[in-house]
Amino acid sequence: MQADRNKIARLLKTAQGQLEGILKMVEEDRYCLDISGQIMAADAILRRANREVLQAHLDRCVLDAVESGDREKAREKLTELAGVLEKLMK
Repeated sequence: MQADRNKIARLLKTAQGQLEGILKMVEEDRYCLDISGQIMAADAILRRANREVLQAHLDRCVLDAVESGDREKAREKLTELAGVLEKLMK
């Protein structure tokens, strides 16, 4: 992985802690909207981590493939990225 591992790990550990807290809220039968708010917060952190990973992919993997002059490799990286973007848009 080309992204800043420490940054990604910190974001994912934060999301993990939030998910554990959400599960506890569910088990305690807490107010629905409070749970929903925490789910949205965890989702935002996961999206941020994903943006970091995808940005690193663009900055390194895709750019390296394009700059190498290997059109097949560049096309492969762009096709992979298009697949991820398609999933994000669903």
